[in-house]
Amino acid sequence: MTQPRPIASHLVALLAATLLVLCAWALPAAAQAQDAARDGGRAAVPRVDLLHVDGPITSVVAGYVERSLDDAEEDGTDVVVIRLDTPGGGVAITEEIMKRMLASKIPVVVWIGPEGAMAGSAGTFITLAAHLAAMAPGTSIGAASPIGPQGEELGETARAKMMNTLVTQMRNLAKRRGPQAMDWAEDAIRDARSSTDEEVLELRVIDLLARDVDDLLSQLDGRAAIVGGAPVALHTLGAVVREVRMSRAESLLVALASPNVAYILMTLGMMGLVYEFASPGFGLGGVVGSICLLLGVYVLGILPANYAGVGLMLLAFALFFADAKLGTGGLIAMGGVVSMVIGGMILFDSPIFAISPAVLWTTALACGAFFAFAASAVLRSQGLKATTGREGLVGAMGRVVSRLAPEGTVRVQGETWKASAADGPYEPGAEIEVTAVQGLQLEVRAAPDA
Repeated sequence: MTQPRPIASHLVALLAATLLVLCAWALPAAAQAQDAARDGGRAAVPRVDLLHVDGPITSVVAGYVERSLDDAEEDGTDVVVIRLDTPGGGVAITEEIMKRMLASKIPVVVWIGPEGAMAGSAGTFITLAAHLAAMAPGTSIGAASPIGPQGEELGETARAKMMNTLVTQMRNLAKRRGPQAMDWAEDAIRDARSSTDEEVLELRVIDLLARDVDDLLSQLDGRAAIVGGAPVALHTLGAVVREVRMSRAESLLVALASPNVAYILMTLGMMGLVYEFASPGFGLGGVVGSICLLLGVYVLGILPANYAGVGLMLLAFALFFADAKLGTGGLIAMGGVVSMVIGGMILFDSPIFAISPAVLWTTALACGAFFAFAASAVLRSQGLKATTGREGLVGAMGRVVSRLAPEGTVRVQGETWKASAADGPYEPGAEIEVTAVQGLQLEVRAAPDA
């Protein structure tokens, strides 16, 4: 009766060992599950989306940033990095980008780079709106004083209102970075203050300095970002970086969104249409001119164009057209060139959006040379006898095809015409001379040699 006890003790020991093994296997799995839940289901290999924002901040850039953040949230990306290099842009468009960044469900990091890059004006707001900000050595940030929608200086009252609004926004963005950062942000608005990377790092306007994207991701690993009011740990070491480029259409529109390109497109469009209106039919000049003009108008819609400058460009077009129709020898066209130059000077009266003087004067000289050549050709042609068209038939020689008594047909310059001869009749084969053209009928007489 005492034998079963060793068997029972062995069974208990085996069961205990089994439970210990199961516990040893389950505890790490549970810890991993807790870590995954705490990290929001983060993948084993972190993913980073890298955006590139170069040049002025336009509606195209805003659409690119918003679309990229939407895709990153849907794809489960861990961090979005925006590489920024911009002289600035419009207030309304910048606010759209800032709102989308602040509403992002994943950390957004702005890195001003590479060396020599800047975050001027609107770029300062975008940088401070990021959850974390970094700069490359040799970069700058600041100079965010407001200007008018057409680049003009604001009036005293309007400037005060705009200034106070932007200062409030900037201080709110810099609030989590400390009082020094808030004061610097206000100076960037009120006094157009601009600073180097080392200065703003010391003032805690930015979080770190990074030479390149790899250095940035290495330093970001383990840092915490406040996203949606809660801290989120960044895991970027060894992350898979996916470069999110603009679409072909967006890249084309960004390339076109240049003051110089807009001015050249408007000029080519006007010249093409003037050439087309001055000649019969509708050909290549009208097609190319229409396309260039429409693209130019679109670019003007993207950039903060001055309405007075646009009006002077349209006046230049009207003067070119009038010169082509009236044949004034280029006098009216010269007024169009002057109007075009003045319009180009004030078309983008802004330090951010300004037409290059070389482009402005080269285009004006090209237009002047074109109309000077056209005017000289017109003046030369005024002293010559017409050799084409109906006027060119007067004085031409031909032969009678069917008897003129007094009406019949003749052949002149390879074509058969109805004709009449007051001093007829003329038999077929007789040589005649055209004296006048009445509609589609010629008046003829005997050729002098005949």
